[in-house]
Amino acid sequence: MRFFDLHCDTLYRIIEENQNIYSNTFHVDISRTSKYKPYIGCHAIFIPDEYRGQNALDLFNRAHKELCLQEEKFNKYIKVCKNKSDIKNANENSTKQEIIFTVEGGAALAGNINNVKHLYNRGVKIMTLTWNGSCEIGDGVGVENSRGLSKFGTSVIKQMENLGIIVDISHASEKLFYDVSQVASKPFIATHSNAKYICPHRRNLTDEQFKVIKNSGGIVGVTFAKDFLSEKDASLTDIIKHIEHFLSLSGENTVSIGSDFDGTDMPKGIDGIESIYSLYEQMLKLNYSESLLDKIFYKNAYDFITNNIK
Repeated sequence: MRFFDLHCDTLYRIIEENQNIYSNTFHVDISRTSKYKPYIGCHAIFIPDEYRGQNALDLFNRAHKELCLQEEKFNKYIKVCKNKSDIKNANENSTKQEIIFTVEGGAALAGNINNVKHLYNRGVKIMTLTWNGSCEIGDGVGVENSRGLSKFGTSVIKQMENLGIIVDISHASEKLFYDVSQVASKPFIATHSNAKYICPHRRNLTDEQFKVIKNSGGIVGVTFAKDFLSEKDASLTDIIKHIEHFLSLSGENTVSIGSDFDGTDMPKGIDGIESIYSLYEQMLKLNYSESLLDKIFYKNAYDFITNNIK
């Protein structure tokens, strides 16, 4: 099967725990992703809310350096995406696992608009505007009485769109979300968010928000974060419930997967990247067609990314 993951935090864990991308004790390593033909994964550098200003930019730079070192060391197995041609080549010739460099937290810009180009020049293809707190771009979902998108944030979105960096609103406050929907001239996405109708977690999307993303031409990655799946003990069944709900909102071409591997606790039945097969097979048993499953697990994300980066 083919697998395209819109979000994992493996790169951050590699830095923090001094392991490598080929073989580690995390949810994701390349020795296991090689089972998918192809595997394309968006590997984010997570910027925690306690990192701001130069500290946040330094963390980003450290992550970029580490990713380059990992690619050099394991160049037989992985390739870091430089442009859409690299992704198309991975799709047609899956001898290497493709990694897309992304940022989770616009604090990485350190409040300097010139750093959007700095991120772009280092291969960033997607940026989550905030984490749960506030940064120079605006307010995350954890901020009470959110002010939404800042003036700086508006400039950032315009610059991202000019360069071909995709805007990601996972972690955004509701006010920020709707501000982005008014400012954005290109499709935007939620890389790892679920349905609030199924589980009322603050990080999940309302039906209206899902439709706004869908109508913009964007996609939504259903995440395996157990607290976003269910208020009780979550399992594979709960992942399917969120997928089914988004499909009921005419989301056949919108629903994707954004696992959040290595960034959160997983539900029962998901141990790591190797468990994707279990989810796929369970959905096959529920009479999902192979063509629809390929859209959810791969094609929707692949089509969107190749149509919206340079």
